Amino acid sequence: MCANFLSTTDLTQDELERLLDGAARFKSGDDQRKPLAGRSVALVFFNPSLRTRASMQVGIYELGGNAVILEPGASTWTLEHREAVVMDGDKTEHVKEFVRVLSRYCAVIGVRTFARLENWEEERTDPVLNAFASYAEVPVINLESAMHHPLQSLADMMTIREKLGSGRKRVLMTWAWHPKPLPMAVPNSFALASAQMGHDLVIANPPLYELDEELMETLKGKAREAGGSVEVTNDVDAAFDGAEIVYAKSWGSRHFYGETQSDVEHRGAFRADWIVDAEKMRRTNDAVFMHCLPVRRNVIVTDEVLDSAASVVIDEAENRLHAQKAVLAKLIGEKS
Repeated sequence: MCANFLSTTDLTQDELERLLDGAARFKSGDDQRKPLAGRSVALVFFNPSLRTRASMQVGIYELGGNAVILEPGASTWTLEHREAVVMDGDKTEHVKEFVRVLSRYCAVIGVRTFARLENWEEERTDPVLNAFASYAEVPVINLESAMHHPLQSLADMMTIREKLGSGRKRVLMTWAWHPKPLPMAVPNSFALASAQMGHDLVIANPPLYELDEELMETLKGKAREAGGSVEVTNDVDAAFDGAEIVYAKSWGSRHFYGETQSDVEHRGAFRADWIVDAEKMRRTNDAVFMHCLPVRRNVIVTDEVLDSAASVVIDEAENRLHAQKAVLAKLIGEKS
């Protein structure tokens, strides 16, 4: 495993499996280690969070450590990440100093920064996250960036293994209507991890809501290596046929980056059909329903599905805690 945890891209299937094994040991109580004893972890939040923030704080505490919560522009100075910029605007401190100072205080730095949905070519390179990783002298964990949310996808894979066992599964990741465009980090990472685990992945989305082309090529290659497959369809009903896992998520279109109103108008036509309901779930192979949360009820998914026995969203959220402890333990173990 690499020194940082920015995405799952560079991990082998075996490395992912070992992280899941570690997460399971933490969850069962078999692993009582305190690798963070006497150490602190910085958690830098550029945007709001419930599950990531709470689960990281609890996980750090349970591993014996101390969480330092920082919110640029609120509890700390505003931050600039661009190189060779004249800082005569509204930014007070450069990431270069901010991160190097934190590296002297903390054993690990976690950073969460949403996509601004303004400039696709810039945001697809994850400039803020990569600036942190470039200057840090300690491991950096991606708590969600413009393009990836690897901690969520690790918890997702853990949940699938818990509910359906190991091995190849038919996994549907379906786009769902939402009143506004959302970042692509969660669908990107879920699709990538599913491919890396060797699942048969079906991605269902309306026209113009395709994932990044380069990412698609990567996950298709990962699927081939792991013995799985990747299929993309615009048929929202047929996509559910035979699925064992249904993962719902909305995301914005890269074709409308910087044009929010155009995205809103285009997606309006898909509101009625692109929702997970009981009728679609009946087409599956008794599938479990998954979502990263927060979820808009009766927009992304109906109450009937979300409150049913098929829904595992709360277990999925709990597994964030255990998966993140496994990542922290691994990073600290390699650094020690």
